[in-house]
Amino acid sequence: MTPTADPVRMQVLRYAMEQVADEMGKTLVRTARSTVIKEIKDISCAVFDARGNTVAQAHHAPMLLTGFELGMRELVRRFRPEDLADWDVVVTNDPYAGGQHVMDLVTFTPVFHRGSLVGFVGSIAHHADMGGAAPGGVAGGMTEIYQEGLRLPMVKLFKEGREDAELFGILERNIRVPEKTLGDIRAQASANFVGARRVREIHERHGTATVQASLDDLLDYSERRIRDGLTRIPEGRYTGADHVDDDGISSDPIRIQVNVTIRGREAEVDFEGTSDQVKGNVNCPLATVHAAVYYALIAVVDPHVPPNSGCYRPFRVSARLGSVVNPRPPAACGARTNVSQKITEAMMRALSDALPDRVMAGSHGQITNCGYSGWHPETGKRFVYIDIQGGGAGARPGKDGRDGQDSHLARFMNTPIEAAELEFPVRVERYEFIEDSGGAGKHRGALSLRRDTRILAPEMTLARYGDRQKFPPFGLFGGKDGAPGRFVLNPDTDRERPLKAKGLDTLHAGDLVSLRLPAAGGYGDPLEREPERVARDVEDEKVSIKGALRDYGVVLDPRTLEPDLAATAADRARRRTSPDPA
Repeated sequence: MTPTADPVRMQVLRYAMEQVADEMGKTLVRTARSTVIKEIKDISCAVFDARGNTVAQAHHAPMLLTGFELGMRELVRRFRPEDLADWDVVVTNDPYAGGQHVMDLVTFTPVFHRGSLVGFVGSIAHHADMGGAAPGGVAGGMTEIYQEGLRLPMVKLFKEGREDAELFGILERNIRVPEKTLGDIRAQASANFVGARRVREIHERHGTATVQASLDDLLDYSERRIRDGLTRIPEGRYTGADHVDDDGISSDPIRIQVNVTIRGREAEVDFEGTSDQVKGNVNCPLATVHAAVYYALIAVVDPHVPPNSGCYRPFRVSARLGSVVNPRPPAACGARTNVSQKITEAMMRALSDALPDRVMAGSHGQITNCGYSGWHPETGKRFVYIDIQGGGAGARPGKDGRDGQDSHLARFMNTPIEAAELEFPVRVERYEFIEDSGGAGKHRGALSLRRDTRILAPEMTLARYGDRQKFPPFGLFGGKDGAPGRFVLNPDTDRERPLKAKGLDTLHAGDLVSLRLPAAGGYGDPLEREPERVARDVEDEKVSIKGALRDYGVVLDPRTLEPDLAATAADRARRRTSPDPA
């Protein structure tokens, strides 16, 4: 491969393009209407060269990034440069044509400089509603993509900066909250226009030939770093598996198996052993499958590599058509994150043998997506409130899991209680960590979260999908599993009942929805955790005194919480020598 001609200029242009993507993201968040964008930040933005290669990505959700990659390939196939113009906005949300799921609208805008196409910019955002059978499109139990919302082919929604009134009219008449969704679409267009203007300025300043040569060098540089990193992994075939609880229709578990083959400077990933596509909407389209695989490989091979299309060149991904990771249309796939998260978890498990110091124990491994919808009792207007929750992050080789932070593919923010209560007829009555939920280990898995929401409207629907309520987050190298999740309606009352992880229910004023999210697995033998760290967890109410003794063999003074080191050493010695420490 040709060495980089000017590494300094390459890095200058790399960071310039990354700044463009980040500015696009900030524009989108600042101008959006829905909490799922402006608070949760379920978005991403990117910059591409004229051939459609990703050259820079914003620091947002990794899951959405290869939605650009495959979607851009589709755009380049469908549109010639002469078919495009300045300030066009091409949109799609078709999972079977490079998209993710119907709720994620992907937009692309071409960038011209002195009459020539020099690149593209793009944004992805999760929308509060795209029509369909359930408000917000998030209900478990849907069986066809037609139930999930309005599906758009690759089409120009803006032509030379002007909205296509006919397409906007179709959207407006198929969406429950058009003022929100159309406002969010316009926010995406604004972000694209900002990005196109900035990319054009970069070409004006540095010259198109210099920019393109530097971006070619950047892609090659990322490719070299990934290939060099792959050579540090012993050659062989590594297998890992995880399970989705069910598809929301049947109770059958769904197996996700990854087989990672390392051959010198290349990696191949196949899904032999994975379940067939299912009737429910957890099927995962290829764009999200690629995102999960690429994310896991880059994270363990070279997490600091500039993320772009060059990173993906050494990887080969194959998935059998008709499987849950490459479904045949019209399979529903709105809840595809249940599968994509398990792909990443299975990848971590597979690579743990080869790279024990580079992987994490099992994380919450799902995304709990809830769509609350009804008529606001004060304004009389229809609302759709999307709330997304994660769970615990897995313990790492040298650190505990990160409490209260999302992990892996999503990296979403939480919706602040004040923002939710200000806009929607709900009251969040509890938001806390659950004691003793994190998997015990030399390094402890993150705790699970509990969020209790009181319904204040006379009637409200709750569409949702979640997972990890049957198969707990796994521990590694002696670490224990984390606690699974569960959903409860009206806990601690005579009306208490469990809620299915995936479903659609009608709620009434006074009902309380309690989401208990999955925790995360521990890493390493719990008996090797320093007693002082266990005592600190007890003081912080992350571990109980009983849990300290049960899970870690640490004896604490119940009054001072000081560890009794002699008693702790004796208890741990007994556990190590006794086949049944109880």
